[in-house]
Amino acid sequence: MKVVILAGGLGTRISEESHLRPKPMIEIGGKPILWHIMKIYSYYGFNEFVICLGYKQHIVKEFFANYFLHMSDVTFDLEKNEMMVHNNFSEHWKVTLVDTGYSTMTGGRVKRVRHYLGEEPFMLTYGDGVSTVDIPALLRFHEKHGKIATITTVNVGQRFGVINIESDGTITSFREKAKEDGTVINGGFMVMNPGIFDYLEGDETVLEKEPLERLAMDGQLMAYHHQGFWKCMDTQRDKQSLEKMWDSGEAPWKLWD
Repeated sequence: MKVVILAGGLGTRISEESHLRPKPMIEIGGKPILWHIMKIYSYYGFNEFVICLGYKQHIVKEFFANYFLHMSDVTFDLEKNEMMVHNNFSEHWKVTLVDTGYSTMTGGRVKRVRHYLGEEPFMLTYGDGVSTVDIPALLRFHEKHGKIATITTVNVGQRFGVINIESDGTITSFREKAKEDGTVINGGFMVMNPGIFDYLEGDETVLEKEPLERLAMDGQLMAYHHQGFWKCMDTQRDKQSLEKMWDSGEAPWKLWD
């Protein structure tokens, strides 16, 4: 199953760094947060990625084009015009990098990569959030209920819209937050059947608005609730928090050796 990662936005809330590079390329522990997300999926055996690019897309392409240069020790023999890579570790990844437009919205970006996905279900997440979500369990939940889409819901300090969920996990609506609300929000780590494309129109389509709202109205959207670690790198403060976890050797999302 392929993993689609949304990595094309401007990252305006973390503009201290995103003016130089796309937010998914901002580093935690010397590696882009995009790399951390891919390592999470790879840990569970999902190694084929379709990455939706836009803002400063060339930086992401250059990172993967020169992956060994970024990740390994190298010797340059300038006289012979040769480069020798030392201790190179090759990820078992197949990465498709797609220019989905500079200002395309999230739903439009997903629609633009349809021809890379075929007619099979796929996973979808954002390029700025890490988690300990049990991805195989998420996939089993999705396959069991048979609806078009599953999103992973998480409890966090509230900055986002609110999701109303029935006891069986069926999502009934989305709305703006209120003071008395709980804090269950969309944490990404989604699974989609090809039927999602019937809900996506053009580049202006915001996945989190009309498409998910219509799916909820049609009874085709389910919530997989994750109670463990989840964090979105939305601001510089979030980045510093993740960096502190990584430096301490206690980054919860680091499932790999």
